[in-house]
Amino acid sequence: MESSTLICKCRKVTYGRIEDAIHEHNDLNDVLKIFDEVQKETNCSTGCGGCHDKILDIIADFLQH
Repeated sequence: MESSTLICKCRKVTYGRIEDAIHEHNDLNDVLKIFDEVQKETNCSTGCGGCHDKILDIIADFLQH
């Protein structure tokens, strides 16, 4: 996925911004904790919530690599 791909339309958060927020954390064992931290840093999934599952998928993909 390209870093400029818009993931959260309500808050205009891109894939690249979410990826950057994930990289800022050392503890990458708890997907929901990472989601909470990414949400705090980017405000994604705080509007309509339509991107919630997309963000969890991005985190899961990141953890698999």
